Amino acid sequence: MTSPAPASHSALAIDAGQTGIKVRLDGADRTQQDFEFTGIRTDRPLIPQLAGIVVAVAEETGSDVDVVSFGVSGLTPDQTRPEELLSALKPFRVREVRLTHDSIGAYLGALGASRGAVVASGTGVVTLGVGATTVARVDGWGYLIGDAGSGYSIGRAALDAVMRAYDGRGAETALTAVVQREFPELEEAYIDLQSDDGRVRRIAAYAAVVGELAASDAVAAGIMTSAGRDLALSALTALRRVGEDANPTASVRGIGGVFRSPELADAFGASVREVLPDADIRTGSAHPLDGVALLPSVSLDGPFGPHIAVAGDR
Repeated sequence: MTSPAPASHSALAIDAGQTGIKVRLDGADRTQQDFEFTGIRTDRPLIPQLAGIVVAVAEETGSDVDVVSFGVSGLTPDQTRPEELLSALKPFRVREVRLTHDSIGAYLGALGASRGAVVASGTGVVTLGVGATTVARVDGWGYLIGDAGSGYSIGRAALDAVMRAYDGRGAETALTAVVQREFPELEEAYIDLQSDDGRVRRIAAYAAVVGELAASDAVAAGIMTSAGRDLALSALTALRRVGEDANPTASVRGIGGVFRSPELADAFGASVREVLPDADIRTGSAHPLDGVALLPSVSLDGPFGPHIAVAGDR
């Protein structure tokens, strides 16, 4: 964390994920400070956790925060209670709270308020399509029943391939040696993972290795190619649902760690171009926190409006 700034009215943007929380404080004097916190806990009430982040920043910096924007991973309708947040933050002179799903923040960080589709894939994945009047979310349903093309799904496929090779049901793969560094006795791997509360992140961590081996290992390459196609399907589905599939130059963005893999990125782009040959496709890094910081300026009369919960009035 950086050193405290003089007291001033400021805007606070919070990108709250399960892996980590990123925070940006924009001061009225044009100074900017960034902070990081441990991720939100899904087994605990959400609102106190979010309020606690604001309190921690306000107390450290001495700033009065005028408006606070939140992009929250896995935000449900029941958890979307901006009035409760605003009430908890009144002692810090917060006048407005904007609360939305992290997919909105990721979208704004990649495409701003423009129409198109953004696929954000890290440990999990969510895709958002935005049209002239509507917004459509595709996938993001968690590791048990969704998240196709996510880091978790790639890691899960890698472990599956290793066990298939071990049994003689599948092709040999260099992934075996990698997995055996963590699990020398492969037959015990599933017991260890099932009993680990952090198994989702642990399994997703293998995605990076799969990406590294994809250039030389056919099994790893197949996993990354399949993931790229899954993510492309989500992007195309999102475009169709918001009426942008008829736009031959539709904007499509792929962001998040899995897109560092050339094999995945190439498969993603090729699959989208099979349907939209002239689409504007770009993959790489984006900054969801930048998108969350834009929330106070987003018109509530446009397609994003129904997806941004607001309390207070500046």
